[in-house]
Amino acid sequence: MTTAYCYDPLYLAHDLPGHPENRVRLERVMRTLADEGLLARMTLVQPRPVDLDLLTRVHRKPYIEDLKHFAETGGGYIDADTYVAPRSYDAALLAAGGVVGLMRAVVAGRARNGIALVRPPGHHATYESGMGFCLLNNVAVAARAALAEAGLVRVLIVDWDVHHGNGTQDIFYASPQVLFFSTHQYPYYPGSGGLREVGAGAGKGYTVNVPLPGGVGDTGFARVYSEVLVPLAERFQPELILVSAGYDAHWDDPLAGLRLSLGGYWGLAQTVVGLADRLCEGRVVVTLEGGYNLEVLAHGVADTCRALLGDAVPGPDPLGAAPSPERAVTNVLQAVREIHHL
Repeated sequence: MTTAYCYDPLYLAHDLPGHPENRVRLERVMRTLADEGLLARMTLVQPRPVDLDLLTRVHRKPYIEDLKHFAETGGGYIDADTYVAPRSYDAALLAAGGVVGLMRAVVAGRARNGIALVRPPGHHATYESGMGFCLLNNVAVAARAALAEAGLVRVLIVDWDVHHGNGTQDIFYASPQVLFFSTHQYPYYPGSGGLREVGAGAGKGYTVNVPLPGGVGDTGFARVYSEVLVPLAERFQPELILVSAGYDAHWDDPLAGLRLSLGGYWGLAQTVVGLADRLCEGRVVVTLEGGYNLEVLAHGVADTCRALLGDAVPGPDPLGAAPSPERAVTNVLQAVREIHHL
């Protein structure tokens, strides 16, 4: 079995020149993957628009209808950060559908794992509305489909975007079937993701936030993943892992203040792929979220593809390590481990 990917040129039609989340991001990623021979090593799963009945299990129907109408009438801004272009609704349906299609291919055994090269991104989109550059919550739709269609009962979502995946958290906050794990800069947009946000009702304990102060880098992230994510995953025993992969925690990203390097991202990807290999027959699907330094984004995605393909070493790192010392995470780690009984 091979690594699969999904991509469609329609993803480029969601565009607003000058906005940080524009078509050039994905164009740069695709060019780098082609130039480095990675696309040729993976299998394309052609995306299809997400089924609307499935979509209404993640987003309220009036929001979906309003989004469609807004795009058809020319679009604009739905909040201060989040734009809608004339083809954005179609692109968003195809993005969510692409992640669902990859999930289905992986669960059915047609691919070992996969990466969704999609936009608009999704992890901020809530049941009620889009926000934070996101229109539909791609990873949440795929998780819901995995639980509803594939007979799975335990899905792990790992979110390594620098911003907290508030939409994903909210959608599954009361569910014991989805373990949501997020590392993110805090306090920072969107303001959620505190230590004490742990789920509710039957889902209490199945939301795990690791809020990081600015300045945390490779060493801190490696500790969080080895000392928190690994034992959590081993206790939960997921049948599928989904990843919201943002590359904006890099030290040179213009929109945030964490200090990961490309080498640090390689370590995160290797850890998650290793967990999937040990716990769920390799079944992991990565979904593109943020990342606004184009060089970092392209090389970070390329290295994630290498990890999925089983390569032993990452590709070139043109930026290197963070130029200043990183901040320790010991206090945060101790608090998370106490709250979640690790």
